[in-house]
Amino acid sequence: MLEVYQYSLLGLWLILSTIIIQSMVAVRVHRRQKGGYMPGIIKPELNHSSIVFRTYRTFQNSIENAIPILGMSVIAMLSEYSAYKLSIIIWVYAIARIIHMALYYKIATNKNPSPRSTFWAVGFLTNFYLMVDLGIFLVV
Repeated sequence: MLEVYQYSLLGLWLILSTIIIQSMVAVRVHRRQKGGYMPGIIKPELNHSSIVFRTYRTFQNSIENAIPILGMSVIAMLSEYSAYKLSIIIWVYAIARIIHMALYYKIATNKNPSPRSTFWAVGFLTNFYLMVDLGIFLVV
């Protein structure tokens, strides 16, 4: 069964690998900040103008958004949901999250919505689509 989901599993690997890399970047940037470093604590006065804030928030945002796609993907594979459809959903999500990450690192703005919001929305909508379509698949 798992060989049918090879592309989906590869996409999930990419999602998890992206989160691990984000964690490494956030730790490195956090430790290099000037004015004192306290493990696990981001200074409350920081905002989007700070790369420390942006790398931390990127990592946190990815963790928050990955839980639904990972859970739904496991349910989809166990229920023999369309491997082709699932792989497209996962890869759209993975690519949107990578673009979101790159824009979050690059764009220092407190303005919302910002260009990164578009790619956050694509990731969110893929999660939402999978939730609804998988629910229909499971009920029918």
